[in-house]
Amino acid sequence: MNKIRLAKFIADAGVCSRRQASRLIDDKCVLVNGRPANHIDHVDASDVIEVNGQQVKALTTKSYFAIYKPIGVDCKLIESDPTSLVHLLPKQIRLFPIGRLDKDSHGLLLLTNDGELCQQLNHPDFDKEKEYIVTTSKPITDKFCQQMMSGVPVKGVITRRCEVEQINEKQFRIILTQGLNRQIRRMTKYCGNYVVDLKRVRIASLSLAELNLTPGKYCEIAKAQITS
Repeated sequence: MNKIRLAKFIADAGVCSRRQASRLIDDKCVLVNGRPANHIDHVDASDVIEVNGQQVKALTTKSYFAIYKPIGVDCKLIESDPTSLVHLLPKQIRLFPIGRLDKDSHGLLLLTNDGELCQQLNHPDFDKEKEYIVTTSKPITDKFCQQMMSGVPVKGVITRRCEVEQINEKQFRIILTQGLNRQIRRMTKYCGNYVVDLKRVRIASLSLAELNLTPGKYCEIAKAQITS
C-alpha cells in the first residue's frame, strides 16, 4: 500500500468522511505513531493511527447499505443517545450516512464505510435526484407549487429550480438536486405553509418501494446502485 494523506486513510478505514477526519486532526484527536497528527502526514498500514484513543486499521472491504429511517431517529452516530441511528445499524460494520434526514423526517437513507465515496456524494456538486412526499398543514395552491419550483431564499441562497407536483389538497411530491439543511421545511414555510410529514422515497434510481423496506429496516446494496 502506497502512503496516502492521513485524512484519506481515516476515511478509507470507515471511521468518518474525509472532511470529518480533517476536523478530528484540527481538534488534536488523531495520533500518528504516538505523536499528534498533522494534515500533511502521509501514512500506510505500517503506521499506528489512533483516533480518539482507538487504533484505526486499514479497511479492505467496503460496504453499502440502505435503511428506512423512522421519525424520531437522529442521524448523528452517538452511542450514548438512545435516539441515534447507530442503534439500528449492523454492529459488526461501522457505517456513516451519505447525507442526512432530520429527526422529524423519515424515509430512504444511504450508508457506507467508503469514506472517499461519501466525500464525493456529499459535495454540493453532487446532482443526484432526491424525491420526497410532503404533507402540509394547509391546502396547497398553484401559486405555492410555482413558487417552490422557481426557487426561494434559504439560508442566504436561492434554491435551485426543482420539480413539484401536487398529489392532493395537502400533499405534494418534490424532486431536489440540492441538500440544504432542512431545505423543504424552510422552502414550504417561506411559501406560506408548514410541513407536517416529510418522507424521502427515492435517491437517484434507488426507490424505497423497490427495496421493500419498512421503518427501521435496512438492506445491503451494491456500490453501482449508488453511483449509477
